[in-house]
Amino acid sequence: MKEITTPALSGASDYPNATELLMQRFRIAPDHIAFEVRSSRSSITDPWRRVSTREFVTEVRALAKGLIAAGLEPGETLAIMSPTRYEWALMDMAAWFASAVVVPIYETSALNQVSVILQDASVRFAVAGTAEHAQLLEQGFEQAGVSGWQLWSMDAGAGPTLTELVHGGVDITPEALEARRLLATLDSVATIVYTSGTTAAPKGALITHGNFVGQVLSVAGAYTEVVKESGNTIIFLPMAHVLARGLQLICLANGMRIAHLSETKEVVPALGVLKPTFLVVVPRVLQKIQASAAGAAAKKNLGGLWSVAQATAVDWGLLAQERESDPSRKAGLSLRVRHAFFDRLFYSRIRKLVGGRLEYLLSGAAALDAELSLFFRGLGLPVIEGYGLTETTAPLTGNLPGSIKSGSVGVPMPGTTIRISENGEVLARGVGVFAGYNRPADNTHAFQDGFFRTGDTGVLDDQGRLTLTGRIKDVIVTAGGKTVSPTIWEGYVESDPLIAHAVMVGEGKPFLGGLVLLDSGSVSEWAQSKGFTDLQSLRTPDDGGCVEIDDARLRKAISKVVGAANSKIARSEQVRKIVLLVADLSEANGLVTPTMKLKRNIFTDRSMNFIDKIYAETGTQV
Repeated sequence: MKEITTPALSGASDYPNATELLMQRFRIAPDHIAFEVRSSRSSITDPWRRVSTREFVTEVRALAKGLIAAGLEPGETLAIMSPTRYEWALMDMAAWFASAVVVPIYETSALNQVSVILQDASVRFAVAGTAEHAQLLEQGFEQAGVSGWQLWSMDAGAGPTLTELVHGGVDITPEALEARRLLATLDSVATIVYTSGTTAAPKGALITHGNFVGQVLSVAGAYTEVVKESGNTIIFLPMAHVLARGLQLICLANGMRIAHLSETKEVVPALGVLKPTFLVVVPRVLQKIQASAAGAAAKKNLGGLWSVAQATAVDWGLLAQERESDPSRKAGLSLRVRHAFFDRLFYSRIRKLVGGRLEYLLSGAAALDAELSLFFRGLGLPVIEGYGLTETTAPLTGNLPGSIKSGSVGVPMPGTTIRISENGEVLARGVGVFAGYNRPADNTHAFQDGFFRTGDTGVLDDQGRLTLTGRIKDVIVTAGGKTVSPTIWEGYVESDPLIAHAVMVGEGKPFLGGLVLLDSGSVSEWAQSKGFTDLQSLRTPDDGGCVEIDDARLRKAISKVVGAANSKIARSEQVRKIVLLVADLSEANGLVTPTMKLKRNIFTDRSMNFIDKIYAETGTQV
């Protein structure tokens, strides 16, 4: 199959712009609880303040009046740089009520990145989350040569606050605000989101009100079992990411309660308090949960039982998947007994750990190992894997409840067409596909026959499901002329919690090698469980480079992982030698994006001496 279309859902024309998603909900259920907000300096386990849709709209209107009074013109840009928090949601919607264009800036961005975005998007108004962000924005304005800028802070003590912004707008009438809210159309730009730039300089994607409205209606229509008034979620992805903002709009429009967290380490304790029904995660979170459960079992001398329990969960998940196409499939007596036993011993405790009400997990941002997906399904926590990009306003395809195929990223969202080009590239057209990039030059090769070029490669099966196979720019051609896409092997290796990133190398070389970046935290936990005191603290270089870890015990463990990955692919695509590395994986070090994707080109450039080592016959043989 080369092309598949899922018909669009009607109703987008009923919305003048994206603010109407909130206002229609406000008219229907003004007193429904829309948010749970953590008070400043309070513990995760303390009661969270509940905010109704009416209260949210009141706060949004007050802030929007302040922006208008401050001189923000229709169509002008407003930057927001802050951790994920309730005030982010307020300012995002307030800017739209003022008919402005929101420019999100990742809270971890460096000064040069901030300056480039402020200049490229012609920003002169901004909102900071903290004093540190306020200082960065001030410096960014100065470096970009912007004059007459205005800045407000969500936290006190960092310049003018949001309270002062509200006070400045008291003379703006409700009628004037309503007229301003309705100025933008579905074709108007709602936000300029800068791509994280794994292989090139960030580009500003122009996402329209129509893109957001179309996606909200499409996702709500496709996922009625998930998106519902009785549901709630926790958003801990960066709000600068379009997926987080799209999720928030979907919840707001459909009455799902939202809580925000800025620290991922607080997610697990928050799950027990807030008890979400739905959660958006990245695969790394699922790997950590699985590894944590294994570690807890090992501490109780139940490691052997856990291994059987893990295999049983995968078998149960596979059976559940097969039953979707063949309901007559039944579990054998042995599997039923094992699953019931392990459910009491392990599975129910994991479900309780995540709040006890979680019905679905959605995984995105990176490839999800099929076996890991089946494992969680076997626990009673089905994972919906999806696929999308900034340029597609997040979800482009997704598995659906009742039709989840592990290893696939599902079918096109309603109103979307997926086409596979002659060279295997995934092309997209539909309600979520953006209007283009802010700089005209960036659009030169972005589209083909009206379809957006994703840069990813993939295949469609006979059910219209998309399976991703790699990135066009990452393809390796060996000295023997063999063309290899490294993504599949890298995904298998990265499924192990000890490994943060894996990069296959071998362009023009006689065989394939691998650079394996270790996860220092997971290695420390693993070493502690094994009693290897000398490995419980790996030295991370502070010069921006990498350090090789030459330890026989780690080599043995990682070689086993690599060997298992090799066994799943053709011999010509297998890695023969590896080097184990540790690096500073913070965004400030320049190796990863704000969403923790590895900047492959920068990493390989910094690791050329280790690549040379692989082909100098000194690398670790797998």
